[in-house]
Amino acid sequence: MQDGGVKISVNSLSYLSKLCKQGRLLEALRSAQDINRQGIPLSNAILQNLLKECRKRKDIIAGTHICSLIVSNGLELNRSICNELIQIYSLAGKVKEALQVFRSFAKKDCRIWTLIISLHAKNKQEKMAIQLYHEMRQTNVKPSVYTYAAVLNACANILDLRQGRVIHDQIVSSGVMPDIFVLNSLVYMYVKCGSIIDARHVFDKLPRRSLFCWNTMISGCVQQGFGQEALHLFEKMQEEESNPDRLTFLFLLKACSSLRALDEGRHIHSQVVKAGFHSDLLVGSTLVDMYSRCGSMSEASQVLLSLPHRDVVSWNAIIAGCARHGFAHEALQYFEKMRMEGLKPDRITFLVLLKAIGSIGSMYHGKHIHAKLVESGLPLDVSLGSTLVDMYAKCGSLEEAWLVFSKLPQRNVVSWTVIIAACAQLGHGEDALYLFWKMQQEGVQPDRVTYLCAMKACSSIAALDQGKLIHCQLVSCGIESDLTIGNTLIDMYAACGSIDDARKVFLKMPKHDVVSWNAMIDGCVQQGFCDEALYFFRRMQLQGVKPNRVTFVGVLKACGKITALDQGKLIHSQLVKYGLELDLFVANSLIDMYAKCGSIQEADEIFLKLSERDVVSWNTMIDGYAQLGHGQDALDLFQKMQEQGIQPDKSTYVSVLTACSRSGLIGEGLDLFHGMHGKFGITPLMEHYACMVDIFGRAGNLYKAHDFISRMPLKPNVDVWMSLLGACRLHGNVELGRASCKAVLKLDPANVAARVLMCNIYAATGRGVEEAQIKEKTKCA
Repeated sequence: MQDGGVKISVNSLSYLSKLCKQGRLLEALRSAQDINRQGIPLSNAILQNLLKECRKRKDIIAGTHICSLIVSNGLELNRSICNELIQIYSLAGKVKEALQVFRSFAKKDCRIWTLIISLHAKNKQEKMAIQLYHEMRQTNVKPSVYTYAAVLNACANILDLRQGRVIHDQIVSSGVMPDIFVLNSLVYMYVKCGSIIDARHVFDKLPRRSLFCWNTMISGCVQQGFGQEALHLFEKMQEEESNPDRLTFLFLLKACSSLRALDEGRHIHSQVVKAGFHSDLLVGSTLVDMYSRCGSMSEASQVLLSLPHRDVVSWNAIIAGCARHGFAHEALQYFEKMRMEGLKPDRITFLVLLKAIGSIGSMYHGKHIHAKLVESGLPLDVSLGSTLVDMYAKCGSLEEAWLVFSKLPQRNVVSWTVIIAACAQLGHGEDALYLFWKMQQEGVQPDRVTYLCAMKACSSIAALDQGKLIHCQLVSCGIESDLTIGNTLIDMYAACGSIDDARKVFLKMPKHDVVSWNAMIDGCVQQGFCDEALYFFRRMQLQGVKPNRVTFVGVLKACGKITALDQGKLIHSQLVKYGLELDLFVANSLIDMYAKCGSIQEADEIFLKLSERDVVSWNTMIDGYAQLGHGQDALDLFQKMQEQGIQPDKSTYVSVLTACSRSGLIGEGLDLFHGMHGKFGITPLMEHYACMVDIFGRAGNLYKAHDFISRMPLKPNVDVWMSLLGACRLHGNVELGRASCKAVLKLDPANVAARVLMCNIYAATGRGVEEAQIKEKTKCA
């Protein structure tokens, strides 16, 4: 009987082995199950053989059935079967079952520990892998190089630098340190965890460096923003005659892109060609991106056109490059060429194009690309929808922007912020604030950018109460101390006329930058607190903050408003010290300051020193002459401006007509006014009509002025009627004075200045009763 059993066992083993080798695992399994049902015990050797074949052929189903046979036979697990079982469960992704097998086996060696640690690391259970590693050390089983590699990969995957350093120390104390495999794993772990210094320290100790290690180190430097270091590593790599591969070049080109290092990029390009990777599509696309980011669109185009095949990625690279450098029309042309090649644009293509179109504000192109987006069938996700809303806003169409926003299937804080910003930018501050509160009602919480947009909306419509509510929210959110938020709060309070609140915000801020000081200075100037603006300027310098061109423009404006010539001269000397005297933006303010302080000669000296002058420079100088009554000088300068090819704008005409008014140059004023549209295509605004009324009025042609008002194509505003009323006071015309005063009070019932002027007219013409009546009404008002 015993001999027969042995014979059956031997025959069974032979038969099962034969079935396994032929790949007939299910038949082998059925045969094993039949033998098991006959009460004949299955040996470890048979099951181990079956498991081995299952693992080789990755037949997980058969393997799990064999696992069940082992359990049902109550076989004692030996090392080989345990190993095979864990690997079968590993293939099936059954980490829990593998761990049960592992735990049930008493005599665990390094190989089985490493296997179970690797299994957990590969199945995204890195913390358990690290825990098992520490358990292994506690059982005094010495880890192998493969154990260290597995657990270091686990640390890398979850970016656990602390554990990685602990394991590194243990490796050093174990004496395994010189092993190249472990060193490579350490470099990889440190790079993934973002510690380039530690990675480099290990890297430099390597006796020889594999291509994988070079790529790991170079890619880590690029990802962490050490592009220059990545390029130095490449030089070292070449010195050691290690050949780069496709990945190496991709990382290096990204380094050149981040550094905007065009010359280095060209050198890498030559190496790419030498290595034969120039026809590779991904390398080619990365080259296009590198050249475009470095600003060489011609070379980017050459690379693109030289590629044997182009995909969406390569076209997106050139389109994005054009958009980035302000070549929106060229971006659109490349888009059409891409479509002609039969390629379908993806969401990245549309995102880039929409941003480019927004930068040029072209509604025509915007609608065209919107139509192509609809035609593409791409879903309008939050990102695309928000960019579309932003594009229409930048093209000046709030209606189209709102239409897209209202149809978005989902809205997040970005899409809400974009529509709020659109309303604020296009002069619909009230709508912006309505949407700001509505988004919160719908459960979407504002972020930092949303708050900035909402505060700008408050500034645009001087909504002080709303601004204070937003300020309260900022305090409750804990972001009031954010520097940009604080600066915008100062701007908002100043624009709303509350310098006290602006000052309180400023004093509460934990730190100030030049923008904070500028906001406070400009706010004071806007609200007429020019002495305080100069005080803040002095404090700023005492605290060691270097003023910039915006600061100087603000304080020069303050000096001009209060005619503080001495202060203005001191600031001028500082401008010379900082090398900003001839900065066009600053110089225009300097000219304005001197002109407003009555020092036209010094204004003229600055003007003549300028190597280039824009329309603002000319306007400022003309206005300076006008305000001081030098009408002919203003007209002469106006003529010179045109001779030098500078076309006058609406502000120029306000200044030159004011000059005619102050100097009594009626004929010249009329000629200028009538030539505005005919010569330069400038449609007169209300300010120009007010100037003409002032010209007639100052010259005593009051009825001509009144007739001019009655024939205006625009409905006259308060300023126009006040010009005539001022002229009536000058010439004592009661009849027209009454008519003008009545027109002003109809438009602005609370206008005290009109009543005072009328009172003066009555007083000058000896009409005491009417004077008294006006005074009484003025008191009541």
